[in-house]
Amino acid sequence: MGHLPQISEAEYEVMKIVWKHAPINTNEITKQLLLTTTWSPKTIQTLIKRLVTKGALTYEKQGRIFVYTPAVKEGEYIGQESSSFLNRFYHGTLTSMVSSYLEQDRLTESEIQQLRALLSSHEKNGEASNE
Repeated sequence: MGHLPQISEAEYEVMKIVWKHAPINTNEITKQLLLTTTWSPKTIQTLIKRLVTKGALTYEKQGRIFVYTPAVKEGEYIGQESSSFLNRFYHGTLTSMVSSYLEQDRLTESEIQQLRALLSSHEKNGEASNE
């Protein structure tokens, strides 16, 4: 898929439910969101309609029930948003972002250790695939 649709924070909450439970009908989406939000069912229906209009969701009518599936893969959307974030705030590089976090003491020692382990694991996998 080319350029992915712009999704608001509220629409993203709906998408998370659909990604996790698809195919899912309107009532099930509403039930899930009422557990974590104070939105009215009407608000949720409006968000679903917006996502269909934007091309992020597709639906199939089964009798009187609308069943939704994502037209956008979660990984693709998150990847696009991550790239957009890096470009907007950190000149497009992950290194700039991590440096900024380190300089401002916004990473805990545990997070730094997790990053080291992740990089080490990736490095080992890269070496193994180059042999």
